[in-house]
Amino acid sequence: QVQLVESGGGLVQAGGSLRLSCAAPGRTFSTDAMAWFRQAPGKEREFVAAISRSGISTLYTDPVKGRFTISRDNAEKMVFLQMNSLKPEDTATYYCNAHPSYSAISTMTTAAFWGQGTQVTVSS
Repeated sequence: QVQLVESGGGLVQAGGSLRLSCAAPGRTFSTDAMAWFRQAPGKEREFVAAISRSGISTLYTDPVKGRFTISRDNAEKMVFLQMNSLKPEDTATYYCNAHPSYSAISTMTTAAFWGQGTQVTVSS
């Protein structure tokens, strides 16, 4: 299993920005695609964004397109999520995860292993 440590969440007003970070030590990070997911209270976990192992390819769920940007630093074994123009509906706990297949990573919402997540709260 890949150890995953998310950080960077907080309370922000609508229209504001946050930058989430995910550290994935203890594994050959550059061999995995990485992704961000989120789970709002009372809702199922959902896919947010993914990035290929090289960082060349990215994928976003429609509600965040044009507002969120995923990036990674393979040397530091980190993945980031820059979130701009935040909306109250973005309020959730955000998680990162890893998968050897970029094409499959968006479907791993029910994976068994997750980090502790980082809470994002957007006030209206």
